[in-house]
Amino acid sequence: MTENKKACGPDRTSLEDRSRRDFVALSAAAGLATVTRVASAADLPVVEKDVRIVTPDGTAEAVFVYPQTGSHPGVLIWTDAFGLRPVFREMAKRLAAQGYSVVVPNPFYRVAKTPVFADISAFDFESPTDRAKLMQLMNPLTASGAAEGDAKAYVAFLRDQPQVDRTKKIGVQGYCMGGALTVRSAAAVADQVGAGASFHGGGLVSDKPESPHLLAPKIHARMYFAIAANDDERQPDAKDKLREAFAAAKVPAEIEVYAGTLHGWCVPDMPMRKGVPVYNKADAERAWSKLLTLYREALA
Repeated sequence: MTENKKACGPDRTSLEDRSRRDFVALSAAAGLATVTRVASAADLPVVEKDVRIVTPDGTAEAVFVYPQTGSHPGVLIWTDAFGLRPVFREMAKRLAAQGYSVVVPNPFYRVAKTPVFADISAFDFESPTDRAKLMQLMNPLTASGAAEGDAKAYVAFLRDQPQVDRTKKIGVQGYCMGGALTVRSAAAVADQVGAGASFHGGGLVSDKPESPHLLAPKIHARMYFAIAANDDERQPDAKDKLREAFAAAKVPAEIEVYAGTLHGWCVPDMPMRKGVPVYNKADAERAWSKLLTLYREALA
């Protein structure tokens, strides 16, 4: 886990070597098709709608996906630094098919409409120019109070929808930069968020007074942190500080390092790095199963 300025940038040679050896089994060519798997008998038919959500700073485009019938627990998904795009729409549909009403906003609505990147496969993590583009998008969102205001607006939107069961708590999940936003959301709307999950979250622990892990005392949700192995190598004490903060606050939190994974491993369209696939199908599916278990137990 790293500061937001380093989010989404895998860079450990040992892990690259491991990923290269696993290339055949974990081919990024599976990409989006992995998320849009063949529906099982348990999957519910879903409805997908483009919506607009008014926030304290403007109006955010978003996709809202929900089962065709009934009302269900609401879920907010925070994207990674590449924003709202097809892979996150498919993720929302997959989750909705399991019985959740899901909203995925454009986190960068203050400065850009979706899609904010025409082709993320061309993004170069080693390029200062490309990384500067990410910072331009992320800086307004990381300003004091911005994410908290957005989270309140998105949760309020969910609560207003007839497809959302108001008797259930809200779930929040985030990827890369969305990990820290998940923690901030759980603290900002603590009375309504029942579960939060961070997948290869960036900027979760720092020495700054606004570090997300210091928000643990404000959180009432059950939390899950899935940490990439190369993030753990870069910041090995972060997982311990997370555990200590949530234990001291008496907030239930599971913190797990996924061996052999690179930052971004849960998102199928994550750009390859130096010819190495970042997406790891096997561990992404394991993380997805952990998410569903968390929601079944905490949003019941």
